[in-house]
Amino acid sequence: MLTASRPRLVLASSSPRRLALLRQIGIEPDRVMTPEVDETPRPKELPRVHALRLAVAKAEAVRERLAGEPAYVVAADTVVASGRRILPKAETAAEAQACLALLSGRRHRVHGGLCVLAPDGRRTQRVVTTMVEMKRLSDEERRRYLASGEWRGKAGGYAIQGLAGRLVPAINGSYSNVVGLPLCETVAMLEGLGWRQP
Repeated sequence: MLTASRPRLVLASSSPRRLALLRQIGIEPDRVMTPEVDETPRPKELPRVHALRLAVAKAEAVRERLAGEPAYVVAADTVVASGRRILPKAETAAEAQACLALLSGRRHRVHGGLCVLAPDGRRTQRVVTTMVEMKRLSDEERRRYLASGEWRGKAGGYAIQGLAGRLVPAINGSYSNVVGLPLCETVAMLEGLGWRQP
């Protein structure tokens, strides 16, 4: 039962993957709210900057909707980048195909922008970066993955926690960051602002 002495924990996300990740480590947000923000990259915006800007914007958008209700707000944004290029969240097979063609046989970075707001207005933010190596994909592997539809709505056109796991021989850094939320860093930031798991 919620009391005035325990502020709510609010996840500012529309991603079922982020909620599932928190639940995986035994954290159940009191509320999940979809932030309304424009995710269009700005001209010449670097991937790290883009990821952090969106995470902060999502957190602030949800805090405004809470209308003064005391809460810890967690927001994140995941950006798959090849060099300075921000890859899209693939919505069409053509977009996914283009992403796979670019990533095949190469290493790329996944930047996780993370922002946590405290009930007293304090804010902490950071970017967690994971290096991901994708194997050189055969035409059949690309065809099979595109046919799965798993790429839809995924940054960079793939989901490492699903069928694409067989396409990634190595990562350097946080695995959960690639899925959508760097768990260790999220908990550390929450606890640093005074949140304690009930």
